[in-house]
Amino acid sequence: MKATIVLLPGDGIGPEVVHEARTVLDVVAARFGHQFTFTEHLIGGVAIDRTCTALPTPTLAAATAADAVLLGAVGGPKWDDPKARVRPEQGLLGIRKALGLYANLRPVRVHPALAGVSPLKPERVQNVDVLFVRELTGGLYFGWPKFREDGSLHRRAVDTLEYREDEIHRIVALAFKLARGRKKRVTSVDKANVLESSRLWREIATEIAAGYADVTLEHQLVDSCAMRLLTHARSFDVVVTENMFGDILTDEAAALAGSLGLIPSASLGSGRCGLYEPIHGSAPDIAGKGIANPIGTILSAALLLRHSLGLHDEADVVERAVDDVIAGGARTADMLNAPTDKALSTAELGTLVRTAIVDDGYRHATAAS
Repeated sequence: MKATIVLLPGDGIGPEVVHEARTVLDVVAARFGHQFTFTEHLIGGVAIDRTCTALPTPTLAAATAADAVLLGAVGGPKWDDPKARVRPEQGLLGIRKALGLYANLRPVRVHPALAGVSPLKPERVQNVDVLFVRELTGGLYFGWPKFREDGSLHRRAVDTLEYREDEIHRIVALAFKLARGRKKRVTSVDKANVLESSRLWREIATEIAAGYADVTLEHQLVDSCAMRLLTHARSFDVVVTENMFGDILTDEAAALAGSLGLIPSASLGSGRCGLYEPIHGSAPDIAGKGIANPIGTILSAALLLRHSLGLHDEADVVERAVDDVIAGGARTADMLNAPTDKALSTAELGTLVRTAIVDDGYRHATAAS
């Protein structure tokens, strides 16, 4: 297969972790006989510094023409002025909107060897395997009007939470389709006791469920869902929710796995091209130190292989390599069970994953012969 992949390293630790994921994709291409062409472009804070915009025109043009996009992170203290006209996050929101990426998939699976890393008791997180399906292009982040007034007597700000029927229908329907390949349970999260948009969400979710007799639907309010994630996370299978609720719940759920650095994500639309990124952010406090966890980005590359390129076996190999490396005791600092454990660098952990992919290929070839 030939594919063009756009790399958007972005800010903070983004360049470090994207490099490791790109080299993993190189190894996959070599093993399976694919040809991946990579081009690198600016986004976020570094783009603001160089072009005065968070999403330069060449970046968007390249992404629009690509088969997939792999992103590191955007943002940092340098660009955190709330009064700034241009902010790094505008680049991320802009590319999602421009590519029509309405669905964000965030799988949260607790590796058995990392159950002790979570701040929760191991028995609370063992065997947790949840797929979050977050609506990505509607809600408060994109609603209009959106403005701020600085009057002589007081300051006032307005954000608008808006959802159309078609926006809700397509994300909830996707959740049901994905649930059919899992445990066939969908939890639709809303705030229907307060918000009109949530009442519409719940109504449409119920209508869609009628067409999926093999999938069980439950409704849950977002506040009680947040508590249940910490107490009974194993009871969830597929969780579908609107933009802001999903943003918050998925960061909370990362604590189940033990580290933000472990969680990948895929942003998908109706076309082939998707945007893939770890959920951890730019982590400016450790940027350039070579100690960031690359696993979330490597697993995002696995999602890229599966969802945009249709290379399911290759994605399985990458995920299996990550599992093997973790099971073997490899850890970056954020995954340590005890301060006395040895922490690997970003590059060292990436090398182990690539080696595991090669070893998997050798074992496969040996078994076939």
